[in-house]
Amino acid sequence: MTGGDLARRPGPTARVRVVEHRAGTTEQAPARREDRVITEEPLEIRLAWPGAPAERVWLTMRTPGHDFELAAGWCRHEGLTEGGVERVAYCTDATLRPEQEFNVVTVTLAHPPLRRPHQHDALSAGSSACGVCGRDSIESALRPAPAPGAPAHPAPDPTVVRGLPQALRAGQRLFDRTGGVHAAGLADAAGRLLVVREDVGRHNAVDKVCGARLLAGEEPGAAYLVVSGRAGFELVQKAVAVGVGSLVAVGAPTSLAVDLARSAGLALFGFTGPDRTVRYH
Repeated sequence: MTGGDLARRPGPTARVRVVEHRAGTTEQAPARREDRVITEEPLEIRLAWPGAPAERVWLTMRTPGHDFELAAGWCRHEGLTEGGVERVAYCTDATLRPEQEFNVVTVTLAHPPLRRPHQHDALSAGSSACGVCGRDSIESALRPAPAPGAPAHPAPDPTVVRGLPQALRAGQRLFDRTGGVHAAGLADAAGRLLVVREDVGRHNAVDKVCGARLLAGEEPGAAYLVVSGRAGFELVQKAVAVGVGSLVAVGAPTSLAVDLARSAGLALFGFTGPDRTVRYH
């Protein structure tokens, strides 16, 4: 591929033409304008380590941006590494078409993975709505990744908890532009946000947050993980895997999320806003 043939990296939003119909206007005079929608494209993650060639381990639909963080965070949440990521790069496989160049990422570990990635007859895949698609069995899906040496966190402060969604919302730049994206953030015990990431997939946003900390040489666990939507089972899995103290959601939890949080000792909060939060025991 020559310099003039380099593929253009996709952005997090795309321009579209829309026709807007509002109450009180005539059908003959709708508003025609340009709008922005969130970008959704596939990302294939490949894994390599000393003595092992890169192999495909996951395919997810995501919003382009912070792809390396997403890949590194996914590896940590899957229990493949405690943080020994030597290199993350876009794949230069000659068989890839130019438009695929920025949709394939290879994570190179410094050491063999803590466990072998799941093997499947077909490529593992997940939609932007799910973080556990492609697992080998129900048992493996329900088993949280281990959190070796997870740090202890102080008891959650309900006053701090209630303020976290508003603090997260202030960092949701892509949501302001499109209204179609989830967000996740890590906060310390005082409620100060350490990192915020957005993605069309709620589980991808959490992977990006974890990966951002890993690639910066920081511990991916924190006192609070706050998410902009519901608290599903897969988000509790990821929080437990890196030693988060509390998961704070704007929406409701699911039954499996409550069960796993209880068994793992994770404080779980739902329906969180300035005036209310609900803790699930």
